[in-house]
Amino acid sequence: MTKKFLIIERESNMVTVWLNRPEVHNAFHSGVLEELIQTLEELASDVGTRVLVLRGKGKSFCAGADISWMKDAAKLSYEENFDDSLLLSKCLRAIYEFPKPTIAVVHGACYGGGNGFAGACDFVIAHDHATFALSEVKIGLIPACISPYIIKRVGEFQAKSMMLRGNKFGAKEAVRIHLVNYRGSYDQNDNDLHDLVAELLTSGPNALRRTKDLINRVVNHYSFEVAGAKTAEWIAKTRDSEEAQEGMIAFLDKRRPNWID
Repeated sequence: MTKKFLIIERESNMVTVWLNRPEVHNAFHSGVLEELIQTLEELASDVGTRVLVLRGKGKSFCAGADISWMKDAAKLSYEENFDDSLLLSKCLRAIYEFPKPTIAVVHGACYGGGNGFAGACDFVIAHDHATFALSEVKIGLIPACISPYIIKRVGEFQAKSMMLRGNKFGAKEAVRIHLVNYRGSYDQNDNDLHDLVAELLTSGPNALRRTKDLINRVVNHYSFEVAGAKTAEWIAKTRDSEEAQEGMIAFLDKRRPNWID
């Protein structure tokens, strides 16, 4: 399926969403964000989608926000600028809270907001020659909307270095600071993606969804004081679910559970 700024491809239970503005290294503007939010909402409720992959067409994953779009924003009122910026925050949150596992596959340039797209995903696979930068400060801007996801992923210490220096760095450094999970050649990227998706599909779909929700709530919503009781509620409600019962019986019977094709 081809939209104006995205290409959607399905391979069994894996759906790949391609950013499709290769002529500008997949730099995004409001139209890209609106399409991406709509696509994520559609796929979130699609039972056949069990893993989501985010990639970029052409030479780069994503070069960040379209500079022309950002420049034109100077002509807008504060209220219009706020609504425009809020669109990016909504898109990143839609990626972060997507109920199925998400994987970003990064090649070429991953600059500015592109790091937000990658950082909001559960896993990031990068090509050895991919380059990363949060270079907003170099043009008088700040990495505002992406900051919650970058700080969550790499921590305050590394985020300060990335955001204040605004320097470029490679995939090896991205792995070291935990921005990226796996790196390698294009063939290795394909192998890592295949192996990761295959591994994820062996787990219960509802268990994966609930685990993502659990992590979100423990990290972002529960205080330490209430986390014990809340997490006990989670496991109590899960034990007698149809999926959990099937999984435990399959384990005892030494067979595959029914969600594995």
